[in-house]
Amino acid sequence: MNMTRNFKSVALAIAGVILIPSCATTGNANTKHRNSLTDPQYAVESVQHGKASWYSVRTNYGTRTASGERLQNEAATAAHKTLPLGTKVRVINEGNGKSEVVTITDRGPYVRGRIIDVTIGIAERLGFVSSGVATVKVEVLGKIKIDGE
Repeated sequence: MNMTRNFKSVALAIAGVILIPSCATTGNANTKHRNSLTDPQYAVESVQHGKASWYSVRTNYGTRTASGERLQNEAATAAHKTLPLGTKVRVINEGNGKSEVVTITDRGPYVRGRIIDVTIGIAERLGFVSSGVATVKVEVLGKIKIDGE
């Protein structure tokens, strides 16, 4: 009986040693919201400074974007007047330093003085959803060419 109890204790200890490290995160578990400032796959091609605002399904007067995609409030997408649809940009809130990489999928903003409209989900992550507008830096990103690509 005592031998069985010791065996169970040892078995549980071994199982714990094996299972606990597999539960730890590797740092890559949530790549959806990676810090894109250190993301090595993009190079900054140009920079714009100005005001950003946000829009949502409710404020967009519809659910389709200029690219034909369905607008989703949490999507990492934005509207820009002139950048080609599909362009990746890094939007940096100059007030707090937070940044997000988004894809241009729509046209706008149509308010004078604003350079980009981001989805409400991005505005939340950048910290300006309550104010509605923020001073931002927009970095237009291009893929880094790797030898052999």
